[in-house]
Amino acid sequence: MATEVKVPVLGESITEATVGEWLKQPGDPVKADEPIVSLETDKVAVEVPAPVSGIMGAHAVAAGDTVQVGALIASIEAGGAPAAAAPKAADPAPARAAEAPAGDDEGDASGDPLTLSPAVRRLVLEHGLDPSSIRGTGKDGRLTKDDVLRAAEQQAKPAETAAAPVAAPAEGARREERVRMTRLRQTVAKRLKDAQNTAAMLTTFNDVDMTAVMEARSRYKDLFEKKHGVRLGFMGFFVKAACQALRDIPSVNAAIEGDEIVYRDYVDVSVAVSAPNGLVVPVIRDAQALSVAGIERTIGDFGKRAKDGTLKMDEMKGGTFTISNGGVFGSLMSTPIINPPQSAVLGLHRIEDRPVVRDGQVVVRPMMYLALSYDHRLIDGREAVTFLVALKNAIEDPTRLLIDL
Repeated sequence: MATEVKVPVLGESITEATVGEWLKQPGDPVKADEPIVSLETDKVAVEVPAPVSGIMGAHAVAAGDTVQVGALIASIEAGGAPAAAAPKAADPAPARAAEAPAGDDEGDASGDPLTLSPAVRRLVLEHGLDPSSIRGTGKDGRLTKDDVLRAAEQQAKPAETAAAPVAAPAEGARREERVRMTRLRQTVAKRLKDAQNTAAMLTTFNDVDMTAVMEARSRYKDLFEKKHGVRLGFMGFFVKAACQALRDIPSVNAAIEGDEIVYRDYVDVSVAVSAPNGLVVPVIRDAQALSVAGIERTIGDFGKRAKDGTLKMDEMKGGTFTISNGGVFGSLMSTPIINPPQSAVLGLHRIEDRPVVRDGQVVVRPMMYLALSYDHRLIDGREAVTFLVALKNAIEDPTRLLIDL
């Protein structure tokens, strides 16, 4: 008897998804709760677990297909014999290791070595590798990122026993590659363009002397990590300073809904985090009530799970204000785009030694440019500048964060 596998409920207002990759092929043994397929939604990739143990049956849809919530996508057969079902021609998954010639146990291991994590799948696709031909060194014989990278290096080396030389591309030849946009990238593109079309967007700049924060971080980072189990970074200071500035300038934390302005007495900070499929924006809930250590722990957890592809959709809903740190990639200055329905976004940039005047003397200080993009329909220039000045004062004198100034 076969058990149907259907698209699960993916979150509020999400009605469809795109099939990203089949992790199990027809005939593969599967265990209950083991991931069998990856679905891409507007916000995040979701792995669908097997509802029961058994043998993977036929795929009802192929990678790249759009599926509705509740739609049938596959079946799992009971018993120990593989189901007699052929995969769809459009299914791009590589051949299984079990189909290799007898006696070749290079990829043989206990468990299912071809259940790939999102990070490993990304590397496999980037390098065009067949995962069934790679020997896994992880738990139960699963592939790790190091396994894939080693295989990619081996593939890059010229084969010494090639049957025939491969013709080199003509000098000056030009190539093009067409790659379908992921659902996440399509949604990001649409939302950013909608923000530009809807909001009266304006960006105001300031700079901040990072000397005091850098000295505090250098002095206390070891004690901080020992006590709280997380590294002391700069984002904890900026989130805390932003919460105080937003309390003083509430319109920056507000939103326009119809002909009304919604003011909040809480701050849910969206932090832009890099993920394999693009930028995702998880939310630090009630950031105004967290300590610097609590903020750093939350951000560290988001960053790790974004790389692993395990962020939940509920963790990326809402948000009243966004902080984007382009400085980690080397950005000197930018004009960030508002994340609707929010009304403002703060852009942080790289720290750079620059000459500045202090007490009539030219000195070198580690400086950072700040950028606040905001909806001018709601936030006036005076309020934007006041917010940036309050943020600057708190970062240049972190004692203000302790005594609530």
